[in-house]
Amino acid sequence: AGGWPVVLSDGTSVTMSRGFHAFFRQYYNLRGLLRRTDPGLERLTGLPDYPLQHSSGLRDGFRRVPRTPPWSALGFAALSPSFGLRDLRGMDPLAALPLLDVRVPEVYERLDGVSAHDFLDAVRFPPRARHLAFEVFSRSFFADPRQLSAAEMVLMFHIYFLGSSEGLLFDVPRAPFPAALWEPLAAYLVRHGAGIRTSTAVEHVGRTADGGFEVATADGQRRHDTVVLALDAAGLRSLVARSDGLGDAPWRDRVARLRNAPPFLVSRLWLDRPVAPDRPGFLGTSGYGGLDNISVLERYEDEAARWARRTGGSVVELHAYAVPARASREVEQKRLLEQLYRVYPETRTATVVDVRHEWRSDCPLFPVGGYGDRPTVRTPDP
Repeated sequence: AGGWPVVLSDGTSVTMSRGFHAFFRQYYNLRGLLRRTDPGLERLTGLPDYPLQHSSGLRDGFRRVPRTPPWSALGFAALSPSFGLRDLRGMDPLAALPLLDVRVPEVYERLDGVSAHDFLDAVRFPPRARHLAFEVFSRSFFADPRQLSAAEMVLMFHIYFLGSSEGLLFDVPRAPFPAALWEPLAAYLVRHGAGIRTSTAVEHVGRTADGGFEVATADGQRRHDTVVLALDAAGLRSLVARSDGLGDAPWRDRVARLRNAPPFLVSRLWLDRPVAPDRPGFLGTSGYGGLDNISVLERYEDEAARWARRTGGSVVELHAYAVPARASREVEQKRLLEQLYRVYPETRTATVVDVRHEWRSDCPLFPVGGYGDRPTVRTPDP
């Protein structure tokens, strides 16, 4: 959830980011963290629904779905146009049982060796519902359902539908991530005596004779009593490879085997005219090529709303997850724009005042059979 300043071609200073994030209401730990600086969570605002749209014309949403388990899952099936009575009768109840009985780590013992795609096949999940619900969610892991562990997908289903009474409605930050999240949290840490060093690469971590750790950066080395390695998978692999005194051989091998999810693309467009007034702040999409969702930022973000009011335009963001690694970036960017024109036809006549494309490949992959080999919080170094 990073953000940084950019200057548009019209001279406006704005904040670009890694893209839309939904802060679901069952993210209790995250919300507890944010309350350290925002007790009433006033820097978040709720979106009225989580709408999903398939290219066939089917639409789903979660606003009217009951929130109390098990009525949440049953209510979604009953209210969704993706489920017909014939579809429900055609499902395999025995194969679907893991959706209802989720325990950790047992769910991994049962399903980690199966892909999300194959699990849905075994359940005989209705194709329309699969596209609108499960593939939208599985791609939120930035992975193709054929690569994703079924255990991870089933666990997520449980968290959203049966493991809480919060449903699938969510909040979003009212301001760009730096203003809404990082600057207040940084100020909180500084008030408690912490030092924060951004844009400072750690080159090496080593053990000291007295049981501490030495952390080396470009501007020197510092001793610390404790070190927490909280990095993305690629960063962790790289740092451990350069820190040959950390851990033991089996642990280092497990770190080296961590894999990254495929690349993803975030395209943000500043348009000279508004999208239709009934367009939601967020729309999940399926069946539109690589397009996974569309956000209209001025619906919820103050900076985008100011730009839209001043120019009469709209700020629209497009996401494409799990892009093939060898795909042409220029081609994928053009395809994403064409899919926007299909979903929101009024944007076809708009002029793009400016555009930013963010390509990243730094999310962890939760592959089939990967759970048992995944490094845990505990390491060989106390």
